[in-house]
Amino acid sequence: MRQALAQLRNEGLIETSQGRVPTVLGRPLAHSIDDFFSFSAWVQATGRTPGQHTIELAWRVPPAEVAGKLQLAASDRAVVIVRRRSIDGLPAMLERSWYISEVGRRLFDFDPDDGSIFGALIERGVPLDSGTHTIDAVAADPLDAEQLGVPPGSPLLRVERLTTSSAGHVLEYADDRYRTDRAKLAIRNSRSTSAVSRPSVARLAAPVLQEGLPA
Repeated sequence: MRQALAQLRNEGLIETSQGRVPTVLGRPLAHSIDDFFSFSAWVQATGRTPGQHTIELAWRVPPAEVAGKLQLAASDRAVVIVRRRSIDGLPAMLERSWYISEVGRRLFDFDPDDGSIFGALIERGVPLDSGTHTIDAVAADPLDAEQLGVPPGSPLLRVERLTTSSAGHVLEYADDRYRTDRAKLAIRNSRSTSAVSRPSVARLAAPVLQEGLPA
């Protein structure tokens, strides 16, 4: 019986913890990152209910690596927001996003627990246009473990995203970490639009907004 339960846990079909009855898990949702949509829009499109809880929202001088990605000087401040994202009430992803000041200051104009930041920024005229995604696996750090309900060191699927305007200005750097039993990523490829057959990289589908940020 113990071996059977261990096998089901390893396959991501059940969740177990000491002193609790094993819980059957649903199949992870496939998140397509070649479409430039928000977490909320993706979950809603699958007929499930998205959720979010803000852990931190602050002005801060970012770490050197993040400052470099945002093309900021070493002393420049940016706005960081950390949120736990959920699917049908179950924690699925920990989102760490850094925004340049001109964009990040708008996060204080609305409740980030109320829904999609992406949608709210678009409504406020922020020209979020293209995203470059890098995918790897990382071990859960103490904050990941606490917020996602996994043991420290558990493998998480990480998607790093660099978001730019249509003119190529960097607006956001994000580090999203997914529980692999609740979300997976899907990428669609086409030979006719691949890097091999075209001279430039196609932009991800996104609303086309006017360039520039309103005062």
